[in-house]
Amino acid sequence: MTYSIEFFNAAVQAEVERWPAGINASFTRIAEQMVESGPNLGLPYTRPFGDGLFEIRARGAEGIGRALFCILIGRRIVILHGFIKKTQQTPPNELKTARKRLKEVQHG
Repeated sequence: MTYSIEFFNAAVQAEVERWPAGINASFTRIAEQMVESGPNLGLPYTRPFGDGLFEIRARGAEGIGRALFCILIGRRIVILHGFIKKTQQTPPNELKTARKRLKEVQHG
């Protein structure tokens, strides 16, 4: 069975679409694989963050992009937040944004 991918809102979708071409292509390939095989692709493509939050690990010649997502009933993958990674660790404010949106999606 296939999954569907949706974005938290139009701003998140626009942010991911603005990523440099190589990073965006990597994101697209990973997302297409998630639709077919499910979200648990494992490293180096996806990684769990705990409490229902996961990341897509997109990489291109231009750098690294991260899209934080959750999985909902009905095989729905929701991209909650996306950003270009500039530091070794995921910045706390990026995680905070994704966790806040995760709560909104889960609890309305």
